[in-house]
Amino acid sequence: MSFLLAMTNPMAPSQKIPTLADRLALRQRPTGWPLMHQDWGDLLFMHWPVPAEIIQPHLPPRLQVDTYDGMAWLGVVPFRMWNVRSRVTPPVPGVREFLELNVRTYVHLDGVPGVWFFSLDATNALAVWAARTFFYLPYFRARLALARPAPEHLHYTGHRVHNGAASAHFSAAWELGETLPPTEPGSLAFFLTERYALYAAGGQGPGRGEKLYRGRIAHAPWPLRSARLLGYESSLVESHGLPTPTGAPVLHAGGPLHVDLWPLQRV
Repeated sequence: MSFLLAMTNPMAPSQKIPTLADRLALRQRPTGWPLMHQDWGDLLFMHWPVPAEIIQPHLPPRLQVDTYDGMAWLGVVPFRMWNVRSRVTPPVPGVREFLELNVRTYVHLDGVPGVWFFSLDATNALAVWAARTFFYLPYFRARLALARPAPEHLHYTGHRVHNGAASAHFSAAWELGETLPPTEPGSLAFFLTERYALYAAGGQGPGRGEKLYRGRIAHAPWPLRSARLLGYESSLVESHGLPTPTGAPVLHAGGPLHVDLWPLQRV
């Protein structure tokens, strides 16, 4: 079974369902120059299947939830970001490296699949301001820490401290396992980790909340390892009015990975 059998959600406008060819086409590097360069690593994908009708009401009207075997997927992803720099400006001290933690799901618009972020918590106040101002992404200031009690054992902890935002806390510890083979196109791992576009809503002026944007990113397929969850406690998902995920998450540990990001485009 695969996302090729995904069902159209009746709660969203009918749209072209992305084919495997559509998804593979996004591996191609976009034309033009990227706006930002970053490196990502010490990352854990934690994903839970969720009925599509639970997720769809939390999305902008034009976006349709992307499904695999008829289910939407909710992700919580902690990671470390470094070598953050713009193509057009010199590196800014204090912004080159920080921790981030995001809550996401997967969507599509006009046959183009991508990521929709419910929140992105980060430790760098300047990065949070820039992402909210210029990329219309729901970044929040947070205090996050990463410990490595053993070479193959990682532990992220933190809580949100953004003024006016819903409070949330997070703790996750995991042990790295074996190196996984390259993701097979059409597999669940491919669906969850090979994402080369993001969507954001916002902008300036009247109707800003109705404006929808797509941003492209380029990177090699994720180098993945298996992982064993040693502990998990979080209120991040619940802070968005979503139900608490149930059952064991699907885990993929990833990185390091070099990433290029292109400017947003109105869609």
